[in-house]
Amino acid sequence: MVFMAEFINTAIEAVVDLASPVHHPLAKVGKDVGAGAVLVAAIAAALVGLLILGPPLWAKLVTLFASN
Repeated sequence: MVFMAEFINTAIEAVVDLASPVHHPLAKVGKDVGAGAVLVAAIAAALVGLLILGPPLWAKLVTLFASN
């Protein structure tokens, strides 16, 4: 999911650079929105990873520290 968001962001940036080589406020907004989408995808991936791997990892750490 994060790789797809990054690929789409790169495509958006390339198209914006091609269409508007001069700095333009709307071009900046488009690039910022694409970067924000990548950030949201990365946060979502981290949360899904924590939901899936968090409980088993927590249980493993509790047993590791409880035995000492």
